Parts: sequence; C-alpha cells; structure tokens
Amino acid sequence: MLGKAHSHSLRSGRFSAPGQIYMVTTRLSNGSRMFTNWRLGRLVVNELRLVHDQDIGHSLAWVVMPDHLHWLFELRVGTLDRVLQRVKSRSAITLNSATGNSGRVWQTGYQDIAVRHDESLKHFARYIVANPLRARLVKSVRDYPLWDCKWV
Repeated sequence: MLGKAHSHSLRSGRFSAPGQIYMVTTRLSNGSRMFTNWRLGRLVVNELRLVHDQDIGHSLAWVVMPDHLHWLFELRVGTLDRVLQRVKSRSAITLNSATGNSGRVWQTGYQDIAVRHDESLKHFARYIVANPLRARLVKSVRDYPLWDCKWV
C-alpha cells in the first residue's frame, strides 16, 4: 500500500493544519532493520509518547516495524513536517547514543495521507496494527511489542 518516501521538495506547497489527522510512514536509512531489537524500537515509542504528552499531536495508532514506522495521529500544534522532523531528529540522537553509532538513522522525507474526518479511522488503525501480521513477524498482534491503538 505504501511505497518509497518522498523528498521534502515533492511536498512543497503542501498544507498541514492543527486538527488534521495524518497517517505517516517513515523508513530507516540504508535498509537498516534496527528495530528487530525491540528495546531500540521503544526509544522511538518514547518520542511518540512525548509528542502526545506535550499535546503536539494526539496518537491514535502506531507500529514500529523492523525497518519503518507507521503512525496515525491528529496534529495539534505546528506543521506535519515539523512534528516528523522532531520525532526523527530526537529519536536519531537517542538511537545513535544507544548503539554507539553516528550519522543518519532515518531516510529523508516520509509518506503521509491526510485522513478526512468522515473516513473510518479504525480502518487506518487496523492497517497499522496488522503490519506485523502481514509481515509474518508474529501469529498474533498481541505477541508484537511495538504497537498501540486508541481503540484496543
């Protein structure tokens, strides 16, 4: 369903607004599968929770896959670009510190879908939460440690 990340230049002129709900996908750089180590994935989860706790964005569903992140959230403050830049930047610093690495962690850009309020948010949430099942990482989503959903 989702392909390559777009560069920032492809989104020039894109409008993002508080109150809008987005489904975002962003990938690790260089084909990394860093999040097969779920403890490293939890560092990204901490950044998502911080965005939520600081009322910058309201998380509805997310999953941290071995090589990418899916996140459904309502933008509360600022722009979509700024929120994604914050999550990716802060998590990259933490991840590099935890692994003893340096340099790029995330691919430039991301994919996003602006979800209309009349669309089924649960449909998008189910897509996100079912990612580990489709990837055959687990037989039950309950066995996957890196996801959350407002409706579950």
